[in-house]
Order: sequence, then structure tokens, then C-alpha cells
Amino acid sequence: MGKRRKPSPPSRARLAVLTTAVAGGAVLASGTAHAEPAPTLASVKEQVDRLNEEAEQAIERFNGFQEKQQKLQGEANRIQEKVARGQDAMNELRTQLGVVGAEQYRNNGIDPGIQLMLDSDPASYLGRASVQDQVAGSWTSLLKRAQDEQRKLDQERAEAAATLADLDAVGASLNAQKNEIQGKLAQSEALLNKLSAEERAKINAQEAADRAKAAAQQAAAAERAKAADKEAADKAKAAAKEAAGKGAAAPQTASPQTANPQSPAANTPPPAANTPAPPAAGGRAAAIVQFAYAQLGKPYGWSKTGPSSFDCSGLTGAAYRAADVSLPRTSQEQWKVGTRIGRGDLQPGDLVFFYPDLHHVGVYIGDGKMIHAPRTGKNIEVLAIGVMPYMGAVRP
Repeated sequence: MGKRRKPSPPSRARLAVLTTAVAGGAVLASGTAHAEPAPTLASVKEQVDRLNEEAEQAIERFNGFQEKQQKLQGEANRIQEKVARGQDAMNELRTQLGVVGAEQYRNNGIDPGIQLMLDSDPASYLGRASVQDQVAGSWTSLLKRAQDEQRKLDQERAEAAATLADLDAVGASLNAQKNEIQGKLAQSEALLNKLSAEERAKINAQEAADRAKAAAQQAAAAERAKAADKEAADKAKAAAKEAAGKGAAAPQTASPQTANPQSPAANTPPPAANTPAPPAAGGRAAAIVQFAYAQLGKPYGWSKTGPSSFDCSGLTGAAYRAADVSLPRTSQEQWKVGTRIGRGDLQPGDLVFFYPDLHHVGVYIGDGKMIHAPRTGKNIEVLAIGVMPYMGAVRP
């Protein structure tokens, strides 16, 4: 067996190369670990806003699933009550069938011909035979009823099983939505918790400034529209006055309305087609708006419909209930109820909707403003409708 040779030590050149490589790797690793910059206030705010918006979308889906679950639970209860009543009827029929079956067995145990031969009173036997025929008829009738009841009971049980399966599926979706909401809210809170009190104050101040800017822009647009309307009205009035002067100089045959241009009917343009009339003062709209005002300052609560907290569609639904009007649970379903209203025709009490998927809704109160339940961590507030992506309005 030969001697094993000891490995020769690395040369200085080789050591230099290895040392350089290790050092370079260490520097690279260190550089990679610290390459990601600290998030800016703007990026944190953007992430928080996005997470809150996604949470609100999930909340409206949750509300829809919750409403469906309640309806399915009611349906399942109703069907199960039917099944219980059907089972009671079947039990009663089985008891009757048992009695009739026992009686038939007792009476038909001996051949009828032999019974007649042995019977000392043939007339009595013939009377009993007639009763036996009736018993047989009852047996047939009971059997048919039992078969019909059993088929009906089987159908009801199948319907109950299908409804309960749907209920389980909706329950699973409900839990998934709940987990999604809680996850997004937790992420949002974790991001905010990384900020100092001063940084949080800056974000809140920026949010307030953004809202004030949007409100100012909306107010300016409203003033421009008002000025344009006044200019158009002044021109119409001047034209009417000029026409009236010409009419006095050269009388012409005119309708009563044209002959009296100062009458309200003459100066009032006809209403646009399909434009709903404004709500009557003190009527339904007043009840809706008054309810909304009474909730100001209460906290947002996801999937809550009051009385101590609300989400956006929970608030609008409660406001309309105060006026004896029932609305669907979710903002998307509320959009489908009533008459669509143009932005220029908004009246207090109308529902105003935001974002392309209509996941946010508020109660319009006039002057370009609404009352709404904003999001988790905020309270019910008055806000200009131009602050969020406005999609339209409905008057239920």
C-alpha cells in the first residue's frame, strides 16, 4: 500500500484570488441587504389607500354573501319544516297501514269458500265478506296515499339537501371574504404602525388638503355653472322683453301664454324628458337626510347596519328605512333600484355612487355634498362628491 501524499498548501496567488472573491461576495451580500430604500410617506399613503379600497370592495362582497346566506337559511328552515310535517304524515299512514294489514291477515287467514261452508250462518258470513272487501279497498287507498307521500317527502328531502349544500358554499365564501377583509385591514394597520406620530399627522394633513382641494374645484365648477345659467336666463329674459315690445308695436294673434310673457308659464322652460321632480319639502327626502345627519360622527363598522356603526351601504339602507323605503343590502344592488339621475339634477336624499365597480355609496344632501361612511378607522362625515371617482346617482 503506497503512502498518501499530503495536499500542497495553496500558493500566495491562489490565496489572494480566494480572499478577493470572498470579500467581494461579502460586499455584494451587504449591498443587496440594504438596497431596498425605506418607504416614503407618499408610498405608504398610496398603499394604505389601495388596501382600504380593496377591503371595502371585499366588504360589499361579504355583505352580498351574508344577505344570500340569510335568505338560504330561511329557505332551508322552511323546507325542513315541510320535511318534518311530511314525516309525521308518513308515520301516521304507516300506523294505519299496520292496522289494516293486521285486520286483513286475520280475516283472510282461511279460504273464503271453506269459511262459507263451515259457517253456521251464511248470511252473517256474507256480511263479513263485504266488510273484508271494504278493508281491501282501504288498504289499496292507503297504499297509494303512502306512495304519494313518500315521493313528496323524498323530493322535499332532496330540495333541503341542495339548499343546505348551497348554504355551506355561501358560508365558505363568507369566511373567505371575511379573511380577505381582515388581512387587508391588518396590512394597512401594520403599514401605519411603522410610521411615527409626526408622519401619521402628515399623512392625515395631506388627506385633508386633497379633500379640500377637490371640494374647492367642485365649488368653482358649480359657481361657473351657476354663472352660465344666470347668463342664459338674462339673455332669455332680454329676448322675451324685446319680443314683448315688438308685439305691442304690431299686435299679432298669439296664444294666451305668448300674450302674457310675464306669467310663470311663459318664462319657465318645459321640464326635460324623464327628469324626476324634486322631493317635496318635509317628505321622504327630508326623513332620509335628517337620519343621515343624525349619524354624523359615528364610527364606520364593516358589515354593520346600525344603530351604533355603519358601513357605506348599511348607512344608506338605514337612512331609507327611516323613510319606510326598503333597499337591497349592497351598493351594487342599490344602484339597480329606482331612477337614474343626472349630476345636474341631484336632489337631497338621492343615492350617489363611486368607483367603476360601484363599491361605495352615500346620501346626497345638496350643495355638491354627501353624507357617507368612509372606511375602517374613520367616522361618518360630510364630503364633497367630487373627492372620489363619481359614477352616477339613483333616486329609489
